[in-house]
Amino acid sequence: MASLAIKSGALVTLPELNPSSQFFEEGASLRVTGKLQEYSVETAIAIIADGSAILKIDTQHLRELSFRVGSIYQFIGELHIQLDNEAILLARVGRNVDGLDLNLYHQSLQLLRQFKADHMSGTTT
Repeated sequence: MASLAIKSGALVTLPELNPSSQFFEEGASLRVTGKLQEYSVETAIAIIADGSAILKIDTQHLRELSFRVGSIYQFIGELHIQLDNEAILLARVGRNVDGLDLNLYHQSLQLLRQFKADHMSGTTT
């Protein structure tokens, strides 16, 4: 019997999410964080940015979240890659994370990845 469990969102930064990335895959379950640049009530499309990297977020399933341009948001959802190789995240979870230091967040993500890599290889430092 096939498993219908919802996958956890892999932590990924927006600059890492490009066509050559291991995360840039149709249906990949991802967790992304960025500053809201634009939001359209009509289309329920949000655009978040982290540095020069941007990502469109389809927020149609997020009913209880209010959007403020300039605020920082985190979304978990599945990546959909359109024909022009443009990605859009179909969000199932979203939250405002104002107050989050994105530089510190990126550093902690790198440390987490290093810890996992060291743990998986069996080395300790």
